[in-house]
Amino acid sequence: MEERTPNVKRQISPAFKVSSVAILTAITAVFTLVVRIPIAPTRGYINLGDVAIYFTAFTLGPITAMIAGALGTGLADIIGGYPQWSIISFFIHGIQGFAVGAVMRGAIGLTEQQTKLSRVRILIAGLLGTSIMVLLYYLAGAAMSGFGPALAEIPGNIIQNVVGVVGGLLLTRAIYRAYPPVRDFYW
Repeated sequence: MEERTPNVKRQISPAFKVSSVAILTAITAVFTLVVRIPIAPTRGYINLGDVAIYFTAFTLGPITAMIAGALGTGLADIIGGYPQWSIISFFIHGIQGFAVGAVMRGAIGLTEQQTKLSRVRILIAGLLGTSIMVLLYYLAGAAMSGFGPALAEIPGNIIQNVVGVVGGLLLTRAIYRAYPPVRDFYW
């Protein structure tokens, strides 16, 4: 098996970047819309959108994850009948995607001996992404519905993020096995 050189820079075309963002925005919207579990007190919902956001952050980096996460979840809220959450989701998931991708940036292309660092980065990225999402949705829910009802969302949002990290990591690993050159497309 060919040994990879860590952090090899590959020139990525603007067309690839635009098409990647467009496709991953659509995937994020679909993942957000496919499973929706309403949370009555705040009129929010739990979904699988974080799987797509973490996958994008782990696979293609902070910029793609920020744009696809923001646009995908914002559009899903509008399409799915939750327009009051669309701007909130746009900002929260954009910040979340960027933060997770930024933490993961240095872990792409690591050799087998460096996988402990990679696992630590995944844990830090997951904790950071979860903290951002849970805290900001709590504050938004509190502003819209009150602090009491916003508390009802916290356990669901934590579960949503844990599923997002695990699902995103499994998808990333599957893509790396199926098409190893994708590791070089991180930007």
